[in-house]
Formats: sequence, structure tokens, C-alpha cells
Amino acid sequence: MQRRKFLGLLSIGSAAAALGGAGAWRLSANNRVSAVIEDMPTSATEMSAAVQRMSGVAPDKLKYLQSFQAVDEETQLTRYLEKMNNFEYSHGEDVLLSETQRPLLVESFKRIDRVQSLVGHGNFNVLGFDDMLRYSRRNESVGAFTSQELEFLESLFFDDVERYGFYGEKVIDSLTAVVSSRDRIKVSRTGHFLFKGQSEEIYKKIRQDVGDSIVLTSGIRSIVKQTHLFLAKTIQSNGNLSLASRSLAPPGHSFHGIGDFDVGKVGFGAKNFTVDFSGTEEFRQLVDLGYLTIRYPEENLLGVRYEPWHIKVV
Repeated sequence: MQRRKFLGLLSIGSAAAALGGAGAWRLSANNRVSAVIEDMPTSATEMSAAVQRMSGVAPDKLKYLQSFQAVDEETQLTRYLEKMNNFEYSHGEDVLLSETQRPLLVESFKRIDRVQSLVGHGNFNVLGFDDMLRYSRRNESVGAFTSQELEFLESLFFDDVERYGFYGEKVIDSLTAVVSSRDRIKVSRTGHFLFKGQSEEIYKKIRQDVGDSIVLTSGIRSIVKQTHLFLAKTIQSNGNLSLASRSLAPPGHSFHGIGDFDVGKVGFGAKNFTVDFSGTEEFRQLVDLGYLTIRYPEENLLGVRYEPWHIKVV
């Protein structure tokens, strides 16, 4: 169902402390992952198992779809809301990767992950696509992307994500878009960057008014960074693009690329990226002080789970 038609139915430092002492995970040669990743409350063991699973045989799509009963258009809104209340589960209309795409997903993810290991987590947050390709060609530890991998990454960026059930706006149209060093500032002791100006000022004000118990957990995300996150979530979802997109915006659709950012409670770990954050004193203060305009509220019509940690700037 098209977005318009669907909507018409309704008339390292502090960051390490915030993530419970864990930084961004790395994928080793034996498919093991060493830590957690922002926006994904997933353990290292769970992510390692997901990578291993994606290297196996794809599920039978026909049998998968036949396990669900089709619904007519009049019930789609109710079905949609039920789906979003159970965003971590598969649903009949979900879009799955093909058998030939599954190994490309895994290999592309591994190669991008090796780039992250090479440049470091902080620099990776703002790394451009062309720079990623240069690093891969010049470093044997990464290896150049194959033509099939590049085609897969490009198709993912330019895909019609409404077919996944994601109705959010595409905010970056160029795969090779970059964030100029003149436009960003690195936030001390977080490993993350913010855009200068409004984003930076809002974060400073939050820290001033709420205190040291709140910290930046995810700032600027380049196309490369968002692609890495989305690939990781798709692997965890066993190749289910729709399931992945309910938790992470597809590449080009994340407002982290133009100004939004995430905050969390120091010491709260991966729970900062779950609904549990909405039960913290820090969240209550954000609401009471008027800082929080939630990008993805409960029962939103964008195909994205509720994100109480996401600060809407743009």
C-alpha cells in the first residue's frame, strides 16, 4: 500500500558508561562479535549467532507467506498497529531477501565492519561512501568491494522502502553524500559527533539542565554508518528487510544524517535503546523541560517502533 494511500486511512568515556561499559562491537574472523551497537539492544552472542545463521540456507518464502492469512484493505490499519506493537516479530507481508542476496548481505556487512575496525568507531560515524571504498582498496585487511557487493549496497540505498512497510521520509538522496568537518563537532568522551548549530546547542542545554546522568549515545550517522547498522539488523532479522526497518531506518532515511541524535542514561546500557528508557528520571526531565519532541511516537504511521530516546531536531 502506498504511503499517501496508507496515511489517508486515518484522516568510549561517558558513552561507554551509558552503554554499560561496552563500545561498538567488532566482527572477528570467526564471526564472533565483541560488544553491542547503538539502536540495537542485542548482545554480542546474539549478533554472532545471527551472522552465522545468515550464512546458512534461506527460509522457504512460500511456506513463510502461507503461514499467514491475507487481509483486505479495510483491516490493514488495525493489522498495521498490531504489527507495530509486535515489531520484533515477522508478519505475512514482510519483504525478505532472496537466496542470492543473503551471502551478499553477510559479505558486505563483514567488509564494512572491517573498515570500521580500521578507521575507528568515532571516525566511522562520519565516514563517506567514497572514502570507505578508498580504504577498502588500499588496505589488504579490508579488501576491495566486489562489483556484486557494490550493486547490492546501491540497490539497498535506492530501493522503494515503502514495500518494506517503512513510510518515513528519505532525507539524503545521494549515496556519496558527506558531512563536512566544518559542519560537525566531536562531543568529548562519547565517540560521537553532532552538527554544529542547533543540534549542538540543544545537547548542551540538555546536559546543563538534566545533568551528567544523561549522555549522547548516537549522533551524526553517515550513509556508511546507517548502512552498517541496517545490514546488522537485517542479519539479526534473518534477511527480513521489513522486520529490520521497524527498528532501524534504511540508509538515506535516518534523521541522524541531518541533525537528530539519541540520548541515554549513564550506566543504563543497551536499555537506553528500548522502551525502558521512558521509565527513567532522565526521560521524565526531558519531557518536563520541553526538550523532547519524539520523532517516532507510539502508534506512529511511519512503520517505526516507538523511540523515546530519539531527540527530534530537524
